[in-house]
Amino acid sequence: MSVVALAGGLGVHSLLLPDATARDLDGRYANSPLKGWFEKLRSGKGPCCSDADGTALSDIDWDMKDGHYRVRIEGLWWNVPEEAVVTEPNRAGRTMVWPVYYRELNTGLRIEVRCFLPGSMT
Repeated sequence: MSVVALAGGLGVHSLLLPDATARDLDGRYANSPLKGWFEKLRSGKGPCCSDADGTALSDIDWDMKDGHYRVRIEGLWWNVPEEAVVTEPNRAGRTMVWPVYYRELNTGLRIEVRCFLPGSMT
């Protein structure tokens, strides 16, 4: 395999890997009283990163099926792995999910849930 082909393959592969760094691009969460809590929030899959990385869900976009959580993202239901469920009390008060998106040319969209913070479903 040539060095050029190997470098090109690695470059394309790196585009498919999720970015695990926190992103608060405009600084809107910098003064949040929960900033430190969000930055330390973890699931069994690792750190969730921050509020800026998570997505708040409406009650209609998450539920339980067969004893497991699932979330609706981009109009499709995705199962939440047990290890992705955050087990500490929800200080934010809203249901949140930290999805990792994989978009590939031939297989379409695939989402893995890194963290899921259940709400009260009122």
